[in-house]
Amino acid sequence: MSASTPAAPELPVARATDLEIASAEHQWLVRQIWTQQAVGIVGGVPKSCKSWFGLDLAVSVASSTPCLGRFAVDDPGTALVYLAEDALPLVRGRIADLCLHRGLSLAELDLLVITAPSLRLDLAADQARLCATVARHEPRLLVLDPLVRLHRLDENSSADVSALLGFLRELSREHKVAIVLVHHMSKRRRADLGQSLRGSGDLHAWTDDSAYLTHRHGDGRLVLVTEHRSAPASRPVELKLVSRADGSATHLEIVGDAPLDDGSAPTPPAAPSLTDRILAALRSAPQALLRAELRETLRTNNQRLGDALTVLQREGVVEHTDRGWTLGRARHVGA
Repeated sequence: MSASTPAAPELPVARATDLEIASAEHQWLVRQIWTQQAVGIVGGVPKSCKSWFGLDLAVSVASSTPCLGRFAVDDPGTALVYLAEDALPLVRGRIADLCLHRGLSLAELDLLVITAPSLRLDLAADQARLCATVARHEPRLLVLDPLVRLHRLDENSSADVSALLGFLRELSREHKVAIVLVHHMSKRRRADLGQSLRGSGDLHAWTDDSAYLTHRHGDGRLVLVTEHRSAPASRPVELKLVSRADGSATHLEIVGDAPLDDGSAPTPPAAPSLTDRILAALRSAPQALLRAELRETLRTNNQRLGDALTVLQREGVVEHTDRGWTLGRARHVGA
């Protein structure tokens, strides 16, 4: 840089000791579900009640009543929601149902609904409008549902997705608002549910908190699994969408704790090793087996089979005779 070039303005800095101390007492927005000013995703496959859960969170924060009837609100305040796929009368009806179930007055609920026909987070003009709306109403929580209707980017493009998520992170930090982004998960099951989110892996990496709604393998029951960057996850719970006999007061209800897994599918048993398969084949054979017979039975690579037989023979577990391979004497005796 030449001497004539004006110096760029510096970034603001502070000594570590002067940074604001986090208050453990007020860490949570909704206890065990969402931390204060956190950005994250409510994910699930289609028809997994993602929108119902997002509204349940919003009503809870706006009314200071427990989310799902269990999880207390530690930092209540205004909630702001945008549901891109639902007509406004349907949005009103769902919120009214949640209020009816909780004995709340819809007229007094501190919940605001963005009524714009569209909102594009990939357009600078719409980003500015959203920033101005958040600045005006100062919500504790912003729910945007669903991501796929809020942009026209390539969700598999890291560059495209990271720019959109960067805007939301900046919005959260500038206005101290927690942001819930509702998003779809693929039907392909993975042990790490965050890796099942549709699109770029940046989505999972971006989240401070996540809530995944999955249908358990085999019985179709709905399970809520949470994940936090700075707090331990709560135990998964099983949910059910219920209504009164007349169809009113529809809401998600906890019906019990779920098994301590990812809520989607049981962990499959580990495949038996080649060593175990060799021993099983020799144990069940009425006579010694030639190497070619073992290779055909096990459908394995000849080199791998030879290496495994060498190790087993060295340990005295198998023996090689002129008739072929058989279990070692110790194995025969203990069988």
